[in-house]
Amino acid sequence: MGDPGSLVTEGRAGDRSWCLRRMGMNAEWLLLEDGNEVTVGRGFGVTYQLVSKICPLMISRNHCILKQNAEGQWTIMDNKSLNGVWLNRERLEPLKVYSIHNGDHIQLGVPLENKENAEYEYEVTEEDWERIYPCLSPKSDQMMEKNKGLRAKRKFSLNELEGSGAEGPSNLKSKISKVSCEPGQPVKSHGKGEVASQPSEYLDPKLTSLQLSGKTTGAHVDPGPAKVVELHYKKQKASNPSASQSRLELFKVTMSRILKLKTQMQEKQVAVLNVKKQTQKGNSKKIVKMEQELQDLQSQLCAEQAQQQARVEQLEKTFQEEQQHLQRLEKEQGEEDLKQQLAQTLQEHRALMEELNRSKKDFEAIIQAKNKELEQTKEEKAKVQAQKEEVLSHVNDVLENELQCIICSEYFIEAVTLNCAHSFCSYCISEWMKRKIECPICRKDIKSKTHSLVLDNCINKMVDNLSSEVQERRIVLIRERKAKRLS
Repeated sequence: MGDPGSLVTEGRAGDRSWCLRRMGMNAEWLLLEDGNEVTVGRGFGVTYQLVSKICPLMISRNHCILKQNAEGQWTIMDNKSLNGVWLNRERLEPLKVYSIHNGDHIQLGVPLENKENAEYEYEVTEEDWERIYPCLSPKSDQMMEKNKGLRAKRKFSLNELEGSGAEGPSNLKSKISKVSCEPGQPVKSHGKGEVASQPSEYLDPKLTSLQLSGKTTGAHVDPGPAKVVELHYKKQKASNPSASQSRLELFKVTMSRILKLKTQMQEKQVAVLNVKKQTQKGNSKKIVKMEQELQDLQSQLCAEQAQQQARVEQLEKTFQEEQQHLQRLEKEQGEEDLKQQLAQTLQEHRALMEELNRSKKDFEAIIQAKNKELEQTKEEKAKVQAQKEEVLSHVNDVLENELQCIICSEYFIEAVTLNCAHSFCSYCISEWMKRKIECPICRKDIKSKTHSLVLDNCINKMVDNLSSEVQERRIVLIRERKAKRLS
């Protein structure tokens, strides 16, 4: 009928397809089929399953998604992968769609410390179907069907082996085949029965591994010892070794008995084979007797195996009980740890609260000190203000009593000092001298007048610090007197 792959190749001959070409390899290319979504990851259910041999967790379960947009352009999206998707050496944002073109470089994951490039690097390319097909990577569903076929074949072979071992001890050929130590070539003898055996050098009586005993006793004994081995290692991890020590000792004694019986049976097989070779056709009674002894040994072995199976079941039950007990202990221990953690947390909380209280007291003391300093500052400021007011009052008194003209009751304007040392406004004393030529205060004759620049400067500076009303009134008064003087 021909190769199905050749039919697929002929059906698409001449077509060009998009794919992700694995860098540096002519295999494991990823085909981008038109109209189909391509998922890549290490989990099940993806289009292409990538399992890294160097770092198994480098590729996420559903690492990225490639699909075509409405215009038919291929796009790629990082599906929240752990190690990221890189397009032309730039990492893509998760769940954001990016267009890809011919020649683009796609990298899945990151390089390891001792390597320059990542394990999975691809180049976007459009090639002829004949060029792409031999290099394509199988899809994950094809791999699953292949694995199912292998498992079915393995199951079928195991079923055949169990069926051949279920015929009972009456069939001497199957019994002797089961007790052979290694699956080598059987040795056939001349006579009524066929005995399959191996040389005694293949046996090692010192071996206590149950895997060897499973191979020696045949396919129907394999599950029991395998479980015992697993239980043996689990029992070593259990928290109650004293309870299982006696059972393990009994188990070892039983296994030594089984190995002894197997050794005896092997010796009988070799003896039967040697006798058959020596006598050929004669002495058949001795051969029958030895075969009967061999069958009895096989029966004893089966009985021992049945007892051992019962012990295995008992060990399984005991192991389950001890495991449940261990789980209860772990749960109690976890609750105790949780209580200890809670107590420690409460203690830390109390210590923190005490520290906060101490800090609060310190802050209150600092605030009180600052308030005290502020009150002292306010008192000092009030004192300074009072002193300033007192000075201003004194200055006002001086201005009112000493720097006012007795004639007009205003501050001196162009002050003049008479020969009697009394001072007046220049305008006021001039008007006064029109009536009398004597001092208005002491009544002495006025002989001279002297302008007092010191008084004028002092009065002007003091008036500048007084209210605006006083300043305006003084300016108006100066203007009026100048106007009168000019008129």
